[in-house]
Amino acid sequence: MLNYRRDLEKMPSYDGVEKSYRIKVNANESTMNLPPLVEERVINRLAMLAFNRYPNAEYYSLVGQIAENFSVEPSQVLLGSGSSEIIEKVFHAFGGAGRKIVYPQPSFSMYKIYAKAAESQGEPFSLDENFNLNVDEFIKKIREVGASLAVVCNPNNPTGNALTLEEVEKIAASIDCAFLLDEAYVEFYGQSATHLVAKYPNLIVARTFSKAYGMAGARVGYMIAQAEVTRMINKTFMPYHMNVLTLAAADIVYQMRDEFTPRLQMIIFERERMFEQLKTLPGVEVFPSEANFILIRLARAEELKNYLESLDIGIRYFSPSAFGLKNCLRISIGTIFENDEVFSAIKNFLEAAQ
Repeated sequence: MLNYRRDLEKMPSYDGVEKSYRIKVNANESTMNLPPLVEERVINRLAMLAFNRYPNAEYYSLVGQIAENFSVEPSQVLLGSGSSEIIEKVFHAFGGAGRKIVYPQPSFSMYKIYAKAAESQGEPFSLDENFNLNVDEFIKKIREVGASLAVVCNPNNPTGNALTLEEVEKIAASIDCAFLLDEAYVEFYGQSATHLVAKYPNLIVARTFSKAYGMAGARVGYMIAQAEVTRMINKTFMPYHMNVLTLAAADIVYQMRDEFTPRLQMIIFERERMFEQLKTLPGVEVFPSEANFILIRLARAEELKNYLESLDIGIRYFSPSAFGLKNCLRISIGTIFENDEVFSAIKNFLEAAQ
């Protein structure tokens, strides 16, 4: 009989099965591939790789670029296979049997899973009815449970709202445990807390290439913290845990990140346009967003999801069991034409139901 690890059967799983849609706005990905000039440089770089060598040079080239951009030392930067791996390793570094990890709910669904994987006790903290985080109460809970790690996604996924830098700093200054700030969507918000790392040794900032730079398929992310923190968290990684293809591509993308600025501006503009349009629809509650998606709530959410799927449009529907997200749908921001078609389809559905 196979002897699996204790409680493995009880581990929740992340449903990563994806259907191919004509319009795919369900996963917060970029709906556009790399800009043509960037793609050309990436292809040229990949053609020159030494596949027979471990990816040391590519790893430290990207680390050096990130460190220079944020005016930190290379020893303060760690890379991972997406910010998801970074978050997982932080949970392992500060988790363990009997330890408690505090995170908001609803938020990134993997926090609960990573806490269990780290054999820690997850301590969810509920957002209010408008999905706002009460910072004072959050700090109070962290202290009361004696947490070893606190986590905040800023802007928050899937709700889209964000804490101010003053609120982030208040949390960092008020707790004595590690504080992980997940900034996966910060490029659409424009207010990063990376500069606070120098002031607060408990602060760890995680970032990703998946959203703003359209590299979800490459799996690359990074974290910035004080050098002693990165030294310890680095112990949780395996040697050469990232491949040379990902690192070389990300190195070029980061060199040419200014090429993505027009796209970021377009997504932000489209987010605000969609927000205003969706607000005109009767029976639809629209939540403000600082990310690359918008969360809406309506009574017939599941029916709308099914209708959109019949048109080969995929959006994210949350099951009734998802905390605080009953009757909610999340719509990633696509191109102008995709957004127009999604809005028209939602409008037609609601008009037909009257």
